[in-house]
Amino acid sequence: MQWLTTVSTWMIPLIILLVLIVGTIKQVPTYETFVEGGKEGIKMAVSLIPFLLGMMVAIAIFRASGAMEAVVGLFSPLLQLVGVPSDIVPLALVRPISGTAALGMTTEIIGTHGPDSFLGRLASTMQGSTDTTLYIITVYFGAVGIKRMGDALKVGLIADFIGIIASIIVVSIVFG
Repeated sequence: MQWLTTVSTWMIPLIILLVLIVGTIKQVPTYETFVEGGKEGIKMAVSLIPFLLGMMVAIAIFRASGAMEAVVGLFSPLLQLVGVPSDIVPLALVRPISGTAALGMTTEIIGTHGPDSFLGRLASTMQGSTDTTLYIITVYFGAVGIKRMGDALKVGLIADFIGIIASIIVVSIVFG
């Protein structure tokens, strides 16, 4: 296993060195190209700030208004019929919106119920089986100026829904 640690430690520096060597052989101004890339990266980061701020405010309003608790209350009877704890609903709702908020909820679930509990395993599996669809669409589509995102949104949310259902089924079969 020591060789694996050594290889993983040196992999990125070697790739960077390889890029620099190939760039130098092809007579590409590597430093100037690097600086240009850095400038473009900063411009992109600055252009993302309004979209990130809007998303964070929307999440805060959703949670502070009590809408989250209302939705959990709405789904709780149905979920209890199929044996799914209602404590997982907030994670399922927030995961497509914000990865950071979902990670906080997963940490809270694991801290409360334990990592080896059904809920802890379900939260971990759900975290890995879904994506931050609304965040991705808002930030990245907004940054590049895409206005029509209907199909991408539908497909992303359907994939998240399937990931949520699949995580419930798999955790129920494997750990239930």
